[in-house]
Amino acid sequence: MQIQIVSVGKIKEKYIKQGIEEFEKRLGPYCKLTMEEVNDEQAPEQMSEKEKEQVKEKEGERILHKIKSGQHVIVLDLDGKQWSSEKLAEKMEQWGLHGKSQIAFVIGGSNGVSDEVLQRADDKLSFSKMTFPHQLMKLILLEQIYRAFKIQKGEPYHK
Repeated sequence: MQIQIVSVGKIKEKYIKQGIEEFEKRLGPYCKLTMEEVNDEQAPEQMSEKEKEQVKEKEGERILHKIKSGQHVIVLDLDGKQWSSEKLAEKMEQWGLHGKSQIAFVIGGSNGVSDEVLQRADDKLSFSKMTFPHQLMKLILLEQIYRAFKIQKGEPYHK
């Protein structure tokens, strides 16, 4: 399985980088993992709704340029479905069995993702109704992908 993570912004925090590197290493035996970071749009702290939409559209264009045709796209979105770890494992296994071995997970910027990105999504996934920094979501997502592979293989992993 080929898994691509497309995310907005660079990770600056050393502890998050270290966690991401650890799960990249752990995922090596299970999948071919690629990570694509697109630049976040520079914007002031206080923005109107119109300005937020413009930022999401610009970031969305960058995201869509990284997604290949034929990929099964899962966008992380607050309004997405909430799956258990077991459900994610089941979904990933189903995708593989149905010829969807190229998966792209998308993590938007601090304002979310554009409507165009949401329209491209095959699935919308929410990890929680809480808001998390998008940099931290990459680490959480990688951990859950790793957990999903461990569940699929029936291999032990802490609960």
